[in-house]
Amino acid sequence: MVERTLQGRVAIVTGASRERGIGAAVCRALAQRGADVVFTHWQAYDREMAWGAEASFPEQLAAELAGLGVRALALEADLSDAATPARIIDVAGQLGPPRILVNNAAHSTHDGYQALDAATLDAHYAVNLRGTALLAVEFCRRYDGQPGGRIINFTSGQSLGPMPGELAYIATKGAIEAFTRTLAVEVGHLGITVNAVDPGPTDTGWMPEDLKTRLARQFPAGRLGQAEDAARLVAFLADDAAAWVTGQVIHSDGGFFPGG
Repeated sequence: MVERTLQGRVAIVTGASRERGIGAAVCRALAQRGADVVFTHWQAYDREMAWGAEASFPEQLAAELAGLGVRALALEADLSDAATPARIIDVAGQLGPPRILVNNAAHSTHDGYQALDAATLDAHYAVNLRGTALLAVEFCRRYDGQPGGRIINFTSGQSLGPMPGELAYIATKGAIEAFTRTLAVEVGHLGITVNAVDPGPTDTGWMPEDLKTRLARQFPAGRLGQAEDAARLVAFLADDAAAWVTGQVIHSDGGFFPGG
């Protein structure tokens, strides 16, 4: 039985549009601990990806979370729109002052130096960095001053090694690490901690089998990360037990060793 240590707190989770995704797993982990959850999804992006959109899933997830005894709201939100972060905070306020923000949503397309152009860079920047940053600072500006404020950003280990073919992605996600460290210093006096999580390669349904097989050999445990692995760390960082952890980039990647 999971203790409901987040009872009465309102959490925002971005990018919870797929059943096997990290965003959905984070929503479940926070709800199991008693947090009310507002989560965002963006079907237009999913429809362009190989995995496709799961059109009915956001409604299903909201019902699942409600079944855990918490309040849940699903919000379709385009984080490439600069007005969206403020709207997310407005909607979350319907459940009460938000105490937890998990910036999980991401934009990723393959590029590489031959294909990289301004439009590709701008699309990644708008969601991965600008969307994350604007949502985080809006959360802080409206924070009610109570203890227990938490911002948890997702990054992807760009500082540990190269990711060929993902130049726009690594540039914008890597910037989140620097943003996390400085924002933590700026808002600590408000009672808010700010951390980033790198979950390593995670099996959320997008990988072809040959890639999964190859990557699994690069983990000491012989398996890829699961969405629930990342969600458990997020739940810890959201808890009072992590009140002294801030400004950190946590590489919770199962000991993944690229090129192994």
